Amino acid sequence: MTATLAHPSRPLAALALAAAALAGCRAPAGEALFPLDAGHEWTYRVTSERDDSAAVEHETLRLRTLGREALDDGPAWRRRSDDGVDYWLRADDSGIYRVASKSDLDAEPRPDAQRRYVLKAPYRVGTQWQAPTTTYLLRRRADFPPELRHVVPPVAMHYQIEATDEVVETPAGRFARCLRVRGVASVHMFADSVAGWRDLPLVTTEWYCPGPGLVRLTREEPARYAFVHGGTLTMELVAWQ
Repeated sequence: MTATLAHPSRPLAALALAAAALAGCRAPAGEALFPLDAGHEWTYRVTSERDDSAAVEHETLRLRTLGREALDDGPAWRRRSDDGVDYWLRADDSGIYRVASKSDLDAEPRPDAQRRYVLKAPYRVGTQWQAPTTTYLLRRRADFPPELRHVVPPVAMHYQIEATDEVVETPAGRFARCLRVRGVASVHMFADSVAGWRDLPLVTTEWYCPGPGLVRLTREEPARYAFVHGGTLTMELVAWQ
């Protein structure tokens, strides 16, 4: 989530943008950790918990692949979320990366200024990379709009592959030989008059498994201050094809 990466008003699709172990534009059947071919669909259960509330929010996110399309600088694989955001991705020996995005408000795809990796090769423990991210859960208590992503500029998230052989249980089933990727960043802001300026952590953990690709994602943005509060978001795979 990997990346991230979505239209600023709809962050869930950004957190769903994941990665894959692909050596080229097409992976062996059943082995892609981030399928790009047309015809795939995923349904995720998204659970959000706020640090300042006992309430738990539930949503459903659906993604599908639309196949390879021509962009101005060459072909790329298109992926669409049901909240109206499209992404175009490519894969080569260096990894898999996003090259453009488009919301329903955009007339044409918006090219990325540079490659935005969602997974960097080689696909083994210790591989590291960076990608821009923003806040998704941090909110101001009094100011409008409350979501900090509207006022805080993107920051660099540092990713690392931490494991390559994990087993993950989800509502969609049990998956083995999964990669676990962890991303860490922070935003520097004034928390309140007592705590002063603080580096507030942004932590993403993602699991990619052969076959479905992304099966689980957690995003942690903890904060309990007078001026700002955070929370935790979890995505789990419910169904895929």
